[in-house]
Amino acid sequence: MKREPPLREEHTPIAARCDGAPVPPGASVIVFGADGQARRPAAQGGKLAAAGKGETAWWFQPGPHAVGLVPFAAAPEIGLRLAFVVDLPDPRLVRQRFDLFLFSEVAGQGASLGLADLAGRIETALRAALDQGTLELPPCASLDEWNAFRGGLDELLYMRFGVTVDDCVPVELDDVDFAAVLRRRAAPMPAPPLPEPVSPAPWLAAPAPAAKLDDAAALRRLFLELPDASRALRLLPAPAFAARQAHLRQLALAALDVNTMPALAWLAPGQARAADEQRRLAQASAAAVQALDELWAALAQMQVQTGTGGDDLDRILANLACHLAARRGHAAEERREPAL
Repeated sequence: MKREPPLREEHTPIAARCDGAPVPPGASVIVFGADGQARRPAAQGGKLAAAGKGETAWWFQPGPHAVGLVPFAAAPEIGLRLAFVVDLPDPRLVRQRFDLFLFSEVAGQGASLGLADLAGRIETALRAALDQGTLELPPCASLDEWNAFRGGLDELLYMRFGVTVDDCVPVELDDVDFAAVLRRRAAPMPAPPLPEPVSPAPWLAAPAPAAKLDDAAALRRLFLELPDASRALRLLPAPAFAARQAHLRQLALAALDVNTMPALAWLAPGQARAADEQRRLAQASAAAVQALDELWAALAQMQVQTGTGGDDLDRILANLACHLAARRGHAAEERREPAL
């Protein structure tokens, strides 16, 4: 493993909204409709982006881009230098995966995507896959183990973000402050905040704006990405037809549940939810998004290892259904042991 200088990502955006603004040279343009459908017009660097009524235009730099990742939080001195590009349009897909990522996760939160932000998302997805066991990177990995990791990483990043990995090499980072790492590990955990008292008149309580924003972003991702996850699953080889049909049925029911999800702020017409209940429902929608991320990772693993991932898919879809039921406000049924 060679020693590298500090890996620092540039903070300049690699994608940004460009309604009525000139497109940077070498950039590609994506035009999103109000329904989330995307199209990629011909390259028009230096010209104004042409967006119709109700449409929004974004530009992005295809790359190549280079970022530094730390796959294990407990070993910050070991890193990966990753080079990737945004993939060309695939005519087999209804919507390109990078277009879906940009519209689902970025367009609803801001007007640009920086390289450091994208690197942080990739690093989070990589660490989650390593924690869940869908990717394995043992210490002193052999060539076969490294190739297996590379294949899984390539498919994970394409399935999750729509980017194609050009190169990935392990590096040893020089800019790690080990003293700060030890201080953070030795610092006591902060005490959890005390819950706020429930208002005696919930209909007089104002909706909690922070939870509402988080909940709206989570439901937006679920609404946009579940149909595409179902299409991706349908394209994978099916070792058992009945099991595949059951998984597709569960995804369809989950998408229907999201489409008919009740509002967070209001319990009934003219009756607002209590703030603590809003936080609880927002936590359920955030947990559903975590299950969605696990679903994309499982689909990537099934693409690499044909015939595997069925048990993980059962668990993920069951967790997704449970979290969506909790977001709807339905309490989980208590498990009852059979009586003799």
